[in-house]
Amino acid sequence: MTATTDGSGGPPRAGSAAAELRTTREPLAPAPHDLDEIAARAAERAAEHLLARQDAEGWWKGDLETNVTMDAEDLLLRQFLGVRDEATTEASARFVRGQQRDDGTWASFYGGPGELSTTVEAYVALRLAGDRPDDPHMQRAASWIRGQGGIAASRVFTRIWLALFGWWKWDDLPELPPELIFLPKWFPLNIYAFGCWARQTIVPLSVVSALRPVRPAPFALDELHTDPDDPSPPAPLAPATTWDGLFQRADRALRLYRRAAPRRLRRTAMNSAARWIVERQENDGCWGGIQPPAVYSVIALHLLGYDLGHPVMREGLASLDRFAVWREQDGRPVRMIEACQSPVWDTCLATVALADAGVPADHPALVKAADWMLGEQVVRPGDWSVRRPQLGSGGWAFEFHNDNYPDTDDTAEVVLALRRVDHPEPARLDAAVARGVRWNLGMQSRNGAWGAFDADNTSTLPNKLPFCDFGEVIDPPSADVTAHVVEMLAHEGMADHPRTRRGIQWLLSEQEPNGAWFGRWGVNYLYGTGSVVPALVAAGMPTAHPAIRRAVGWLRSVQNDDGGWGEDLRSYRERGAVGRGTSTASQTAWALLALLAAGEKDGTAARRGIAWLASAQRPDGTWDEPEFTGTGFPWDFSINYHLYRHVFPLTALGRYVHGEPVVGAAARRGR
Repeated sequence: MTATTDGSGGPPRAGSAAAELRTTREPLAPAPHDLDEIAARAAERAAEHLLARQDAEGWWKGDLETNVTMDAEDLLLRQFLGVRDEATTEASARFVRGQQRDDGTWASFYGGPGELSTTVEAYVALRLAGDRPDDPHMQRAASWIRGQGGIAASRVFTRIWLALFGWWKWDDLPELPPELIFLPKWFPLNIYAFGCWARQTIVPLSVVSALRPVRPAPFALDELHTDPDDPSPPAPLAPATTWDGLFQRADRALRLYRRAAPRRLRRTAMNSAARWIVERQENDGCWGGIQPPAVYSVIALHLLGYDLGHPVMREGLASLDRFAVWREQDGRPVRMIEACQSPVWDTCLATVALADAGVPADHPALVKAADWMLGEQVVRPGDWSVRRPQLGSGGWAFEFHNDNYPDTDDTAEVVLALRRVDHPEPARLDAAVARGVRWNLGMQSRNGAWGAFDADNTSTLPNKLPFCDFGEVIDPPSADVTAHVVEMLAHEGMADHPRTRRGIQWLLSEQEPNGAWFGRWGVNYLYGTGSVVPALVAAGMPTAHPAIRRAVGWLRSVQNDDGGWGEDLRSYRERGAVGRGTSTASQTAWALLALLAAGEKDGTAARRGIAWLASAQRPDGTWDEPEFTGTGFPWDFSINYHLYRHVFPLTALGRYVHGEPVVGAAARRGR
């Protein structure tokens, strides 16, 4: 199905003015004695809004907004395959144009700085849509690109897209041999040393890199080079004693190997890669439930002879259409591409929010949500079993269809959500929870913590490859994921389990000197701290513990003057931005979840935060939040989860009004 708009009034505003880190909005000072009533009314409005948004099948899903590279690459794929049509192109181009900033650039997140590769890809997409190089908005973009070093300074993945059309030379890209598929699992750079998202991308790209296709370009891009006569000057060779120097020399060796590679071996490698790709296609035609690997998989298989009518290709292309969100803007259609869809994640968070807000545990909406989540449990092995071959399946994934890559984070939150529901088939629910708990326990890494998709995916070598110049390519444990697993285990009565205690010790060791925790999958220290403190308290840590008090002190110190909290994505790069930014609904809620868990309900900081949430609420019961508060890769790939602005504030309001959840449905049944 095509995703629908979340009713937030269209795409986020563009503009460079938001780049400044603001710390205040309208001041608010409700009378303290009225706050409980104000919070209760706000929670009631928010719950009504969320209940009205549930799909008939039982799930919730908000738009997942990233940046215009998704839209640009969708058009480039269609151009490459010869299936681009004018209606789709123009609707996509309207969205891309609408995200351009006054200086001609495109950013990778709301209010962020202009980003070179994003701007290059957006520019090319608009050229495909018929925008002329001498149009003022295109001139501004091209001038800025040249000022940043031109196409030559863009990331490898951008230049791969350009190489497909002859806008860049394949010889000027790092080698990625398909023989990589043959490396044994113990070898440091085998495909399972990469995070699952990188693995799914690298395998098909190794085929593309080997075949080096070039489809005739419909125009030149000389205006994006600093020197069109010499667009790719050679990079200086780093010292051999450095990792950069080592891999530069390894890349040179691979170039020599390319010329001498036995044809039969190369063909066998590409066929093995194709088999690996096809085996991982999901029932809905996609790969891993995320758009980038699906795009590259379609290209690789097409180059290997799969025509567009082949069932694998037909379903793959159909799956990409389901990433499109169509809206109306000024009476004309606008098309935005999601990088991924988040129904399992959104549904478990919505279920927790409604239950914590006082919706009865046997409410039909919660029962329907639980039924849907139970049907989404993954019951077959996936890539995670490479490192855990004896572990039985039982996790949950993020997306509608993704049996190959369930994750520990979704699994933990789904279990917490299911335990909020009084389900008419308790034995069925208990069995599913037991499988999920066992799977999560088995996915613990050696250091006692949890990564998202794989256990012990911690080698740093993949990050050093010349090919991997964008985002995270490994999946090491993180504090936010570990906290969610620990919280789930505690609610299952396993706070004293040895694996839980190891997770707690790891979390304590990861606390920053300022009292916060780093956020890997949400921005940033507010997300990490908002995840860890409730987990530690749920696991029995007293609120007087020094780690809890340090966290509370940090949250108080970074509260904005308006009573809310916010943190800009710059905090991943700039220490001065840590905990600082415009107040947002989701980040204010994360801070409140930590403060409420720490026993600070009656504290000034918590009361001011609740007052800000109530004051910022829209008449329809939700909140505005153009800021990006989620991450795919910290800094490099940011996400605006359009349901975050709703589920987390509702959870915080609910816990303020009704108190902290002590245990789930398991305890109510005397387990």
